Amino acid sequence: MAYPTPNFVPPVPAPQDSRMIQELSIPIYQARGWLKFLGVLSIIGGVGQALSIVGILFAWLPIWMGVLMFQAGSSIDSAGQFGDKFAFLRSMGNLKTYFMLQGVLTLIGIFVAFTMLCIMFVLPLLGFTLIPWQQIINNIPSSYY
Repeated sequence: MAYPTPNFVPPVPAPQDSRMIQELSIPIYQARGWLKFLGVLSIIGGVGQALSIVGILFAWLPIWMGVLMFQAGSSIDSAGQFGDKFAFLRSMGNLKTYFMLQGVLTLIGIFVAFTMLCIMFVLPLLGFTLIPWQQIINNIPSSYY
């Protein structure tokens, strides 16, 4: 015998919840202007990169990151003013995604830089060892001694 499933009614936030959300969002709420500003600058930089020949492949990345920052700033605005729990969580989710992308890009940059340093030092040493020094020394005329 199957039991009837109860209708799920999301709980209405208590007034103290909205006050707590407002208090938790104060630091980011105070920086919401900077979040939006950096988001717009990142979008503009991504559009500029998309217009260049070199950056056309990866231009979507700074645009996406700029949109994430701008959305975080807009969501935290609602959370800070009205204590909206879902806006606060949406803002935190956007910031989490932004910092995760930034971390992955930083790791990729470190890997590429390390690879380039290895190539810059190993290839010249390899080329130096492949020079037939013994043949060069044997073919020097005796008048140079």
